[in-house]
Amino acid sequence: MPSSRGTRLASVAAALGVLTTACGLGGSTDGGTGTQAANKPGAALKGTVRFETLQLKPTFTTYIEGVIASYEKKNPGVDVQWVDVPFEGAQEKMTANAVAGTMADVVNLNPQFAQALEAKGLFVDMDKAAKDVKADYIPGAWDAFTVPGEEGSFGIPWYLTSEVTMYNKEQFKKAGLDAEKPPSTLDELIVAGEKLSKAGKGKAYGLHPALENRFITDLAKQGVPLLDESGKKWTFNTPEAAAYLGKLADAYKKGVFPKDSLTQNHSKATEAYQAGQIGVLPSGPNFLTIIKENAPKIAEATGVGPQITGTSGATNMSVMGLLVPKSSKNQAAAVSFATYMANAENQLAFSKIVTVLPSVSAALKDPFFTDTGDGSAEAQARKISAEQIAKGENLVPVQYDERVTKAVVGKVQLALQGKLAPQDALDQAVEAANRITG
Repeated sequence: MPSSRGTRLASVAAALGVLTTACGLGGSTDGGTGTQAANKPGAALKGTVRFETLQLKPTFTTYIEGVIASYEKKNPGVDVQWVDVPFEGAQEKMTANAVAGTMADVVNLNPQFAQALEAKGLFVDMDKAAKDVKADYIPGAWDAFTVPGEEGSFGIPWYLTSEVTMYNKEQFKKAGLDAEKPPSTLDELIVAGEKLSKAGKGKAYGLHPALENRFITDLAKQGVPLLDESGKKWTFNTPEAAAYLGKLADAYKKGVFPKDSLTQNHSKATEAYQAGQIGVLPSGPNFLTIIKENAPKIAEATGVGPQITGTSGATNMSVMGLLVPKSSKNQAAAVSFATYMANAENQLAFSKIVTVLPSVSAALKDPFFTDTGDGSAEAQARKISAEQIAKGENLVPVQYDERVTKAVVGKVQLALQGKLAPQDALDQAVEAANRITG
């Protein structure tokens, strides 16, 4: 059974599911006032700020309360009230609050989660309200809260993850693969997967497709244009995309994926890796901790490598952010608190208690991310992911929400089962996606 700590770490990853002071870091360190763009020059901040997070209690209570206490000390006129809600049902609750005009002053959301609300223009434009700190952040992380074809950014990046390649060295050896050289491209991944599956003889497979989580990202990595220049029309039914889907269908036919995997998500892929049922797991470094707790022998056999990429060489990142609704009656203090929570010092501290990455460029220069430390898989993954994320992007447009995902993946599943030709599947997927977002 997964440990409670491992389960909570998974929740942090899903939602994407100790205060120390670091020397020499940049970011918003102006006494906690953050940006002045939302305030009158010299005006003291005051009032109440309600801060709502997704499933961070009780694991991170000490850390969050410590940041709040530090902020309130620097800004004695502000009272920050922290509310934490379970990830399950949070979207429905947030939507209901938006309709009622009762959203918290600062909310913790990922871009896809937030975009349905942003489509209604509900959030403060941080390109304007937090313009003084924008340059502190990794460009790809800041841009994650932009809508293609529209101006402005509706969130401040908070914590990030950047996928690495975890692989079972023992299974690589049995398959005649180089145990020190994991696949680095999608094509290499499929080739390695076929060899691993042959060696597994029906008991272990090469990899898990995790279509819900990976398919559209993998298209983006290969340079497939997901949307047109206006950001209004889906366009991923290209010949190149159809060729890739054809490769996946062929891999499924050859037994590279477990037979029951087509309808399963990333959590099932993680379970399969922990059980020794698949040889490769592209995932966030935070899952190394979960694997170590739940499957120590698999963890011992696990090696790590850079994120698997496509022809474009692009690397993806997952982003969690802090957003300020326009309905907030205390926007100045809310923006100020959000920039303080997400500054370099506080993000670095958070990264040292949970395996995530900071979105502020200066924090990534800390030795915690530039050294391999004890040489463990966790330390290596941390260094690899930090190097990647400096140039990483959130490759999936915010419009690719749960509704679009379901429609697209349904067609892709039919293609893998041989019930639809790859091009037909993508044509139908694009048509369905455009109906949903059109």
